Amino acid sequence: MEIRVLRYFLMAAREENITKAADLLHITQPTLSRQLQQLEQELDVKLFQRSNHSIRLTEDGMLLKRRAQEIVALADKTEKEFQHKEESISGEIVIGSGETKGVHELAEILSLFREEYPAVSYDFYTANADDIKERLDKGLLDIGLLTEPVDISKYNFVRLDGRERWGILVRKDSALADKKYIRPEDLLQVPLLMVKRPMVQNELASWFDHYFDQIQIAGTYNLINNAAVMVERGIGCAVCFHLGIEYDNLRFVPLSPAVETGAVIVWKKNQIASQAVYKFIDFLKKYKMSISENLE
Repeated sequence: MEIRVLRYFLMAAREENITKAADLLHITQPTLSRQLQQLEQELDVKLFQRSNHSIRLTEDGMLLKRRAQEIVALADKTEKEFQHKEESISGEIVIGSGETKGVHELAEILSLFREEYPAVSYDFYTANADDIKERLDKGLLDIGLLTEPVDISKYNFVRLDGRERWGILVRKDSALADKKYIRPEDLLQVPLLMVKRPMVQNELASWFDHYFDQIQIAGTYNLINNAAVMVERGIGCAVCFHLGIEYDNLRFVPLSPAVETGAVIVWKKNQIASQAVYKFIDFLKKYKMSISENLE
């Protein structure tokens, strides 16, 4: 498979129309049709369901779309690294992050780093920790900002200073919104939206203790902003940590006993990366060291 042909395939999948995709690619419609047919022959699968005016991905086509997006993204990233190889420190650092207050500390570090290396740019990707780790392992991300608990045995890391406190996001008209703290027994008759990650669920199960088998899980989520909409619609209360985001109709109530979590900036051990990434990692270590020395 050629990268060029995968780009053709992705454009056709996006537009769902061969003629329109060909126009955007600046090639003829017969050329694009031939390339897609050859790709199907090469893979020995049918990628599109075709009609007179549109095309739709088959199940095999949807699988190839996911793989092609990863392959093309990695190819683009590699090209950018070599384009800047002989120049002063420049290029792009691809950073994956979850929804965490640790982003504020990361932004402060990036701001200081940018003062020294203004030619470096950044590509930010937001997802949960498991998704970020998968993309780090595939080489699609250079740096990850992960919330704990998380297995970081495969990575080098720097732990950030901030801590996030867990609680419940509830509607303001809920009886729970009037409480100063939420205890496990308060949630026995309450539908809950839980974080999807198993490691986080295990930690929260320890907080619930023997009440855990009695709670009602109405659903799971991976990003809190989507969960907040579900809370607002009365589907349940979201178990989450406090990001400092204010919602008009919702209130955050902390857990008691308190449950706190930290965040870490990670990168693959022995990874081969661009000079910009190496410089940032070195800058990050020195920054954290200077902070520690100032606190002593």
